[in-house]
Amino acid sequence: MYLNYIFCLFLAFNLSLDKKEFIRNFDTEGHLKSEGWVLNGQKTDFWTFHHSNGRIEKKGHFKNGKKTGYWYFYSENNKLLKEGSYTKNTMNDWWTFYSEKGKKKIQYINGVREGFALVYINNSLKKAERYKSNIKTGEWTSYFSFMRDNPGVKF
Repeated sequence: MYLNYIFCLFLAFNLSLDKKEFIRNFDTEGHLKSEGWVLNGQKTDFWTFHHSNGRIEKKGHFKNGKKTGYWYFYSENNKLLKEGSYTKNTMNDWWTFYSEKGKKKIQYINGVREGFALVYINNSLKKAERYKSNIKTGEWTSYFSFMRDNPGVKF
C-alpha cells in the first residue's frame, strides 16, 4: 500500500513538470517557417521565423507566448529592416528602422512613439523629432536649435 502511494506521488509529480520542447513548423511545400521552443503550449525562449525563400524574416525571444527582449526583422533579400525591444508583445525603448537613405531611431513607450526620433542619412544625424502620444510635436535640423529648445537632454 505504501509503495502504491509513493508511486502515485511520483507519477503525479512527473506529469506536472513543465516540458519544454524544440519544434519546427513547415509550410505546405516543406519549407521551414519557424523554429523555437515551446513550454506549456506557448512559445518561449529564442525563435526564428523564415520567409518563403528560406531567409530569416525575424528572430527574437518569447516569454509566456509574448515577444520579449531584443528582436531583429529582415527583408526577403536579407537586409535588416528594423530592430528593437519588446516587453510583453509591445514595442518599448529605442527602435531603429533602416531604409536605403539611412536610418531612424525612435523611442517607444508601450507601443507608442513617445520621446525623440533621430534621423540619420549616410550615418550623419540630419534631424531630430519629438513625439507625444504618437503625434510629432517638434522637429529640429540643427544641433544648436535642438539644444536650445531641449536643455538637459542627453542621448
